[in-house]
Amino acid sequence: MAYVHIAHDCQVGNRTTFANNAQLAGHVHIDDWAILGGYTGVHQFCRVGAHTMTAVGTVVLQDIPPFVMAAGNTASPFGINVEGLKRRGFSPDALKALKRAYRTLYKSGFMLDEARAKLEEEVRSHPEIQPLLDFLAISRRGIIR
Repeated sequence: MAYVHIAHDCQVGNRTTFANNAQLAGHVHIDDWAILGGYTGVHQFCRVGAHTMTAVGTVVLQDIPPFVMAAGNTASPFGINVEGLKRRGFSPDALKALKRAYRTLYKSGFMLDEARAKLEEEVRSHPEIQPLLDFLAISRRGIIR
């Protein structure tokens, strides 16, 4: 949309949406299907995962894992992007698995390594959470928590 800025060396995936005045600093990586709300600012070297959504005025200083909705200054997680995932054909079982994965990562009280180990157990029976594990493995700035 209008007044979007994408700085040098950014990588932007397919089917992304950037609302008015979304701003990317240098070396940002935006995965497929991500939606950045108006006036979202993304700090250099941050990564925004697939199927994420940010609210208006979100300031992203750390990576946002796939499927997560984020809002605020600085960005905080607010559940998974259920509506967007439904529109993209995710099954009810896949949505349940992703909601459980979100709770494990954000609501369980586990440290990040503990949550990752728990998710590695879950991925055997729910392969739809594999992109989340892959993202956690390559995150360099840390994830929003």
